[in-house]
Amino acid sequence: MLIYGAMSRLSMVQEIASLLVLGLAPALFWLWYFYIKDRYDPEPRSWILWIFLLGMASTIPAALVEGLIGLVVPSEFLIAVIVAPIVEELGKFLVVYHFVFRHPVFDEPIDGIVYAVTAALGFAALENVLYIVAAYSETLSLPLELSIVRGILSVPGHALMSAMWGFALGQSLTRPATFGHLPVVHGLLLAIALHAAFNLLVSLEIVGAALLVIVLVPGMWLVTGRKIASSLDAGGKR
Repeated sequence: MLIYGAMSRLSMVQEIASLLVLGLAPALFWLWYFYIKDRYDPEPRSWILWIFLLGMASTIPAALVEGLIGLVVPSEFLIAVIVAPIVEELGKFLVVYHFVFRHPVFDEPIDGIVYAVTAALGFAALENVLYIVAAYSETLSLPLELSIVRGILSVPGHALMSAMWGFALGQSLTRPATFGHLPVVHGLLLAIALHAAFNLLVSLEIVGAALLVIVLVPGMWLVTGRKIASSLDAGGKR
């Protein structure tokens, strides 16, 4: 009995570890991918870790706010397409704006995108773990397929959306006297709109999934790639 109990506990630990790996691995991969884009002057890893963890922490108040609004607006569709994009993008934005934007470490245009995607991937990491655990509790099998699909679409999707307002924050370094807040607001609204479109397409099942894979996600990658190149170019000219 003692041996059986020990083996059961070991199996449970292994399953928990597997769920954490499945949940966290996509976010960590995409974090590495975006981090190495800053090839001129990479950000301190301690700051990347700090913003990543704060991004994870922002998932909790976002979920609470969405839950409270859900009590008043009992529509999963409206919560997913309207409430969640606003609450989640604002949560990620506030992490970057309050904790690193005014710090001396934020000193290049590309830093806006780097820290925006870092906070976004922290948010996506915890969200992904929760989805994986929920799927496991329903099927009692490790949801590898869910991890792969979310790792390709939802996890980097968070980063690509937040890159919109991250780019605007970074650009404020190149022309602080004339930049103002309007471009940042525009970037935030664009991120919210993309987030809403993403969630809407997910809810449309087959047709929505096709548009998501063929149109929206490639489009976000294209725009983000151009913004990264523009930010690196602006940083090189400073």
